[in-house]
Amino acid sequence: MTTFDDILEEAGTFGRCQKRIFALFCLVSMPWAGVYVGIVFQGFTPDHWCRDPAVVERRQTCGWSLTDARRLTVPQGNRSESSCERYEVDWNATALSCDSGELDLSRIPTTAACKDGWEYDYEGRQSFVTEFDLVCADGWLVDLFQASLNVGFLVGSITIGYLADRFGRKISFLMSNVMNAVTGIMVAMAPNYVALLVFRTLYGFGVKGGWVAGYVLITELVGVEYRRTVGILYQMFFSVGILILPLIAYFISDWRWLQVAITAPYFIFLSYYWFIPESPRWLLSQKQNAKAVKITQAMAKENKKTLSKNIETLTDDNAESRTASFLDLIRTPNMRKHTLILSFNWFTSAVVYQGLIMRLGILGGNVYIDFLISGLLEFPAAFLILFTIERIGRRIPFASANIMAGAACLITAMIPDSMFWFKTVVACIGRLGITMAFEMVVFVNTELYPTFVRNFGVSVCSTLCDVGGIVAPFLLYRLAVIWMELPLIIFGCLAFVAGGLVLLLPETRGMPLPNTIDDIEHPERRMEKAALRSQQQTNLLPTEHISNNKESATV
Repeated sequence: MTTFDDILEEAGTFGRCQKRIFALFCLVSMPWAGVYVGIVFQGFTPDHWCRDPAVVERRQTCGWSLTDARRLTVPQGNRSESSCERYEVDWNATALSCDSGELDLSRIPTTAACKDGWEYDYEGRQSFVTEFDLVCADGWLVDLFQASLNVGFLVGSITIGYLADRFGRKISFLMSNVMNAVTGIMVAMAPNYVALLVFRTLYGFGVKGGWVAGYVLITELVGVEYRRTVGILYQMFFSVGILILPLIAYFISDWRWLQVAITAPYFIFLSYYWFIPESPRWLLSQKQNAKAVKITQAMAKENKKTLSKNIETLTDDNAESRTASFLDLIRTPNMRKHTLILSFNWFTSAVVYQGLIMRLGILGGNVYIDFLISGLLEFPAAFLILFTIERIGRRIPFASANIMAGAACLITAMIPDSMFWFKTVVACIGRLGITMAFEMVVFVNTELYPTFVRNFGVSVCSTLCDVGGIVAPFLLYRLAVIWMELPLIIFGCLAFVAGGLVLLLPETRGMPLPNTIDDIEHPERRMEKAALRSQQQTNLLPTEHISNNKESATV
């Protein structure tokens, strides 16, 4: 019986066909960056204060600057509190000349009721925060905007994951992009905040599910030896999107048009209908052998390869005969340990990664440059992973990345603002560490579950990533009001715990993928099988060599 992996060896494990498809899918990762962290630019909260119509009128009459008008509106004291208060004074009954410095406001009572709205020091830029006045008592609604996206991620990744297994990778990918294109434009056209929240949730539903469907499809089209590299590089193009985002946001200052720019690529991805095939592995699992054979032959032709094996007897060597359930993930000790540790790492990676990026929007520096520099730090992460995982292993780099991120967050919180560049460098190291951890948890997760429950296990654990995404904005923005560095303390503690827990996981370098729960509960047996198989292959080579020599001598 000929397996798909046997045929793929002849058709090309990573030939011209797979490279073309891989390049197309890498483009899918780039706009996802804008969806995921676009809130830094779309939801930017500028300096703001209560609007006083009388002061606004006098400013226009006297030609005051915003600073002069603000002094007559914002009570002196703690800035975060005074920005949401105003002097309670009847300016019509107050004799006030155009010399704004002559009035003593120290004894004037204040009120927290900004009944006339707010003014913003936000020249040339428009965010949904300024349009819908999401400041002061309504500031938590900005957190909800980002949380709603992650609710969409959570529901969408599970739903589209099921649809991809039921109806195919290609159709699920294309349908998610239809939804992304439509809902993305709906977000840009939202008439009010409630509509914005609903459309944003629907937007998240399709974006992550489509990205995952693309990830699964490309890894199923390449040979086993290329899957890990392809998976890491696929994620790395998310970092390319991180670099492009601030450049686009710099030239498109209105949040609605920025949303259109982020959404536009999803219309282009609909053309992939003519450029990408369905996964032959999935077709085989659905007993659609004729279609799988046709696609495999087309791949071989594009790769300029010739198939010699009996392709008509093609089967799926990874077909699962057992249905996975959640109890399989927690019933036995090692499976339970893997599930809990991996779930916590998914949660921590999402909270820390998303939190560090969103923090750039509230630091008060040049958000474009800060975002660009931090994005550049993500590229070494992919190369460090590729360099270390086959030389050192998975566990030590994975744990070290988390611990490095945790230490950097804690140290950054303790560095005074006067040491700006040193603080920036340490913070960037934290960003590098959590990026490595985030990229590693994806494939480490797949190596710690047996075949029949692998896809389901990754889906269950990765839901904690979306839960982390829901928590992150509230954790960052609400705690930063108390103390700007308090979120970093929380991030650091989470990353330290995650790194320590990773050390409790087994090393998987050089180990065959587990096929049963017994392989997980008794790893020593799997090691013995792997060693025996390696020894048999080693012993076979000399025999074949001697046989070949005898045949040559006979000739």
